[in-house]
Amino acid sequence: MGFTISDFIQVFLTLAVIVVATPLLGGYMAKVFQGERTWLSPALRPLEKIIYKICGIDEFGEMNWKQYSISLLCFNFLGLIFVMLLMMVQQILPLNPQGFTNTSWHLAFNTAVSFMTNTNWQAYSGESTLSYLTQMLGLGVQNFFSAATGFAVFLAFTRGIARKQVTGIGNFWVDLTRATVHVLLPLSFFLAVVLVGEGVVQNFNSYVPAKTLEGAEQILPQGPAASQIAIKQLGSNGGGFFGVNSAHPYENPTPLSNFLQMISLVLIAAASTYTFGVMVGSRKQGWMLFSAMMAMFVVMLSLSLWSEYSANPFIAQAASMEGKETRFGVTNSVLWSVLTTSASNGSVNAMHSSLSPLSGGIALVNMMLGEVIFGGVGAGMYGMLLFVILTVFISGLMVGRTPEYLGKKIEAKEIIWVMIGVLAPCVVILIFSALAIATPAGLAGLGHQGPHGLSEILYAYTSGAANNGSAFGSLSVNTTFYNVTMALAMLVGRFAIILPVLVIAGSLANKKIAPASVGTFKTDSLLFVVLLCAIIVIVGALTFFPALSLGPILEHFLMMRG
Repeated sequence: MGFTISDFIQVFLTLAVIVVATPLLGGYMAKVFQGERTWLSPALRPLEKIIYKICGIDEFGEMNWKQYSISLLCFNFLGLIFVMLLMMVQQILPLNPQGFTNTSWHLAFNTAVSFMTNTNWQAYSGESTLSYLTQMLGLGVQNFFSAATGFAVFLAFTRGIARKQVTGIGNFWVDLTRATVHVLLPLSFFLAVVLVGEGVVQNFNSYVPAKTLEGAEQILPQGPAASQIAIKQLGSNGGGFFGVNSAHPYENPTPLSNFLQMISLVLIAAASTYTFGVMVGSRKQGWMLFSAMMAMFVVMLSLSLWSEYSANPFIAQAASMEGKETRFGVTNSVLWSVLTTSASNGSVNAMHSSLSPLSGGIALVNMMLGEVIFGGVGAGMYGMLLFVILTVFISGLMVGRTPEYLGKKIEAKEIIWVMIGVLAPCVVILIFSALAIATPAGLAGLGHQGPHGLSEILYAYTSGAANNGSAFGSLSVNTTFYNVTMALAMLVGRFAIILPVLVIAGSLANKKIAPASVGTFKTDSLLFVVLLCAIIVIVGALTFFPALSLGPILEHFLMMRG
C-alpha cells in the first residue's frame, strides 16, 4: 500500500483550508482584541459587559507586567485548586450516573495541573474515572480558561512590541474575557453543533449495556462529549472525553468529523500570526511567521509520511495498519500525529507508539522544538516570538548591526530572559527523563524495553514540558512518581516561559521605536524566515540529539536490520 492521489488531495485540502482561514479568522481576532466592532458584537458585547460588571473589571484599565503576571498566576492557581478538589469529592456530587469514586490526590493534582496549563495530559480513561460534572465543570471550563490565558500572554507580548515608552501591556482580565467570549465560545458552539450532527454523543444518560455480534457483554459509554471535544480541539487542549481519544467512534465518528477536528487543531494558532501582523502594523511580519511555521510543518509531515510509507524489513511491508485509524487510513493517522504535536494539542486518532520509529521521532521533535510550529493557542506565538528575538540578536552579531525587532533594540536583559524561556523546558525534559530511567519507580511503567522504552519515557516528559499532552500510550503513568513529576514538568513548561515573556513585554514596552534605516536588518524577508527556522532546529538538535540517537534513531536502524 502506497501514498495515493487521494492521500495527496486530503493533505492538500487540509493545508489549503488553514491558509485560507488564517487571514479571515486572524483579522476578526485583531478587531476583537483591539476593541473594535465585529459582526458578532451585537450578540456578544452585552455578555462581555455583564462579566465586567459582575467581576468589577475596569475595561479600560492598564496593567504593567508585574500586575499582569500576578493576576495570571492567581487566576490559574485558583483553577488548579478547584479542579483538584472537584476530583477528590466527585463521589458525593451530582451528575455521576455511574457512581465513580473519588480519585487519588496525586491523580487529581496531575490532572488539575494538566488542564490548567493547557497540557491535558491524562493518566486515566475519562469514561471509567470521571463524572459528568467533573468533566464539564472542571475539565471543560479549564479548556476555555487555559486557552484564553495563552491568548492573553500573546496579546501582552504583542503590545509590548508595538507600544513605545509606556508601562502598560494591557489588562489580563479584559484579554481573558474577550478571548473566551468573542473567540473560543462562538467557535466551540459552532463546532459542537456540527459534531453532534455527525454523531458525536452529547447527553447525560447512564451507560448503555449491549451485546457484540459474538454475544459478549459490552458497556457503551455516554455523556456530554461533543461540547468538550469542540473546545479541546480549538483551544489546543487535547485530552479526551473517552480514553482512546479521537480514535473512539463516539468522539470522531465520520470522515467529516475527522477533517474538521484536524483543521481545528491549528486553526486559531495559525490565524494568530495574522492577528499579530495587524496589531503591530505590519501584516507582512505576520505572514513571515506563518511562512516559517508552515515550512517547518510541511517538512516534518513529509518526513513522517515518507517514513511511514517506506518498507519495513521487520514485517516485510510498508504502511503498517497496526495501531492506526482503520476507518480513515494511514495518511490521516500520520497527518493527525504531526498536526497535534505541532499544535501543542495532544489529541490523537491513532497510537503514536505504533508509528514507525522516525515518524514517532518526528512527533517528538515537533514538541522538542518548543511547540512553535503553530503551537498552542497564544502559546505558539509567544514561543515563536522568543525565537524571533533570539534570531534577530544572533543575526545582528553576525553582520555587525544593532539587533532590533520592529524598531525595538534587543539588549542583554531581553536575551537573558529569552534563553530562560527557551531552555527551561529542555532542562526539565532531560532531568526528569534521566530520573525515570535511573529509578525503579520510573522503569516500572515501561511497556517496552530497549530504545522504544527510552522513547516512551522521553516522549512523556517532552509532552508534559511542552504542554502537549499526547503520549506513546504504552507507558503506565498513573502512579505517584509519574503523576507528581509530570505535573512539575507541566508547571515549568508553562510558567517558565510565560513569566519571561511578560518580563520581556514590559521591557520592550518601555523602549522607544527607532525608525528603520539602511542598517536595519529586515525581519519580513525570505532570508529571515530561513534564519529563524535554522535557529529553531539548531537549538533543538543541540539539546536533544544525543537522547534522540539512543531512542527513535537507534530503533530505526535496528528495524532496518530486521
